[in-house]
Amino acid sequence: MPRLYSSNQIIKVLICRGFIFISQKGSHAKYRLYTKPVLTVIVPTSKKEIPMGTFKSILRQANLAEEDFKRK
Repeated sequence: MPRLYSSNQIIKVLICRGFIFISQKGSHAKYRLYTKPVLTVIVPTSKKEIPMGTFKSILRQANLAEEDFKRK
């Protein structure tokens, strides 16, 4: 069974990679990295475990690999 990450763990890694909190609507927070191209990631907050499909989607949006999360 693959390891599931919490919202707080995902947000911590995004911030370490340079993403900045932009806004929040309801239970979803928006983080942005100002590079070429600009990357925007939507993260559900207040979750103990993010489903694997949602986690993979966050990885694609942030242009990160799962190894980036294993180091933290």
